Amino acid sequence: MGLLTRVREWRGRSRVAKFDSYTRWTLYVLPVVLPGFGTVGVLADSALTRPWILTLGGIFTVQGILGISIFRRALDHYLWKKPAPWWPLGMQALLFVAAMVCMVISFGTYGNEFASTIGLFLWNGSLSVFGPWTLLVRKIRRFVYSCVGVALLLGIGVLILGAGWQAALALTGSVLGLTLWCVYVVRLSGWMLHVMWELETAREAQARLAVAEERLRFGRDLHDVLGRNLAVIALKSELACQLARRGSEKALTEMTEVQRIAQESQREVREVVRGYREADLHTELVGARGVLSAADISCRIDDTAGKTLPPPVQSVLAWVVREGTTNVLRHADARRCAVRLRVTADTKAVLIMENDGVREPDGDPGDGNGSGLAGLRERLTVLGGTLTYERGDKATFRLTAEVPLTGAGDAAEASDGVRAAAAVNGGTP
Repeated sequence: MGLLTRVREWRGRSRVAKFDSYTRWTLYVLPVVLPGFGTVGVLADSALTRPWILTLGGIFTVQGILGISIFRRALDHYLWKKPAPWWPLGMQALLFVAAMVCMVISFGTYGNEFASTIGLFLWNGSLSVFGPWTLLVRKIRRFVYSCVGVALLLGIGVLILGAGWQAALALTGSVLGLTLWCVYVVRLSGWMLHVMWELETAREAQARLAVAEERLRFGRDLHDVLGRNLAVIALKSELACQLARRGSEKALTEMTEVQRIAQESQREVREVVRGYREADLHTELVGARGVLSAADISCRIDDTAGKTLPPPVQSVLAWVVREGTTNVLRHADARRCAVRLRVTADTKAVLIMENDGVREPDGDPGDGNGSGLAGLRERLTVLGGTLTYERGDKATFRLTAEVPLTGAGDAAEASDGVRAAAAVNGGTP
């Protein structure tokens, strides 16, 4: 996979996915970089005359490198309930204990000469142990109580090894401070990721529910229109067959009635489809503002000329608003969206939708047959209109629909006539 492909994939991610990557890699790199730099600094200043300090820095650096996988699995466990890496974390704890032993020996051998370097090692290297631990426990109180116990045990262990009370208190206080440090840095980061992914999931679920609700409504309308009529057609057709076998003249009457009911059903289906196809512009604009505001997207609408437009033009522009709003929610991480409707010299209606936060596309957004922007272009073509789109330099996307006002009604009637003829002739106009 080339570098350019990776860059495009990165730019195509949502803001939540990017924030997830930023947070993860910060937690991955922090326990490695700072101890590594400290070790290099000690090596450059004192060559090999400080072996315990070098050993301490090396342990924390190796611990940070091994902790990358543990951090990743711990975050996956916290966010997605995947298996917890308890055994690798136990190995990290053993390395941490070995590092503590080296730290005590270093203080006993070199005094406070490298106190700042050792503190840097301790605060950042401990993230590899205590950080994943904060993500694996369900209740943070248990983590705090456990860390208090560990701090006391380490302090007692230092006293047993012969260190003074000052060293024991310093170690105990450092571990307790690390507890709060890891809770603040790691657990809070995991909690923020969890909340953001929940919001993203709810947003996607809302879009799917809206589509499912519209499908159910359309299916319910069709059932209400066709259910009774189809049942009557079936009964009368069966009755006509029985009468025909008997040679009764009433069979012709029944079949005539069947034909009438079928034609009536055909007319009602066209009305349902026409009502489904014809959306209200004002309703769609109000709905777009409500949906975008709920998604924390600032929406500005200028539709002063909307009420003066012919009904067919309002209907097709309403579909543009509906599809454009759906695209903003699904395919962009927008912070603002503007909708402007104007009439140029009383001859053409122009609707412009513009938003920011556009992700890197996988292909042409106009691709596809009968869906998305391609479906909108077909609707506009019926009225002699056009649909164009363009991407700006600052991750903006502008959708422009233009519909001529002259002849819009005739074009709509002609389109309905073609659809009606196609329905009567089995789909052939």
